[in-house]
Amino acid sequence: MAQEKIIVGVDPGTVIMGYGVLKAEGQKLSVLQYGVIHLDKYDEHSLRLKKIFERVDSIITEFMPDEMALEAPFYGKNVQAMLKLGRAQGVAMIAALRKEIPITEYAPKKIKQSVTGNGNASKEQVALMLGSQLGLKNLPEYFDATDALAVAVCHFYHSRISSGSGGTKKGWKSFLAENPHRVK
Repeated sequence: MAQEKIIVGVDPGTVIMGYGVLKAEGQKLSVLQYGVIHLDKYDEHSLRLKKIFERVDSIITEFMPDEMALEAPFYGKNVQAMLKLGRAQGVAMIAALRKEIPITEYAPKKIKQSVTGNGNASKEQVALMLGSQLGLKNLPEYFDATDALAVAVCHFYHSRISSGSGGTKKGWKSFLAENPHRVK
């Protein structure tokens, strides 16, 4: 029987935060839940952080994930926005660390590369590829949700490669040959 693992992916944000929960059984991925946390209705940044913590904690409590993966913040010109984003990411991390859930961060380009094969793919391309790979019938209204699923998918691929279960560091050519159903 294939080993089962639950992965939570998080796309940090202070206005809209995306999350996705995947179940991995061997090489098969299935979506348990995905969505967004709307934070723009809260005026104070500290209240937004509290809501992020509460919602991520409730997702963790509901699904009891084995691992969490987050999109790492990328450098931006607005320092204040970067600080706020870092705080949002930190609060999500604390929710997982409280339950001793291992956390891994991935750069946006690495996530896009893992899902689409192109580190410069658009959010639309990532969403369409995930729809195909995961059998999503309806794509969500907000790309934050598919971005979070992409983080979880990226983590699944990279954790399999680094652990030696189901893959080795042979590269994309080998991956594509072993997983023709993931490419259209």
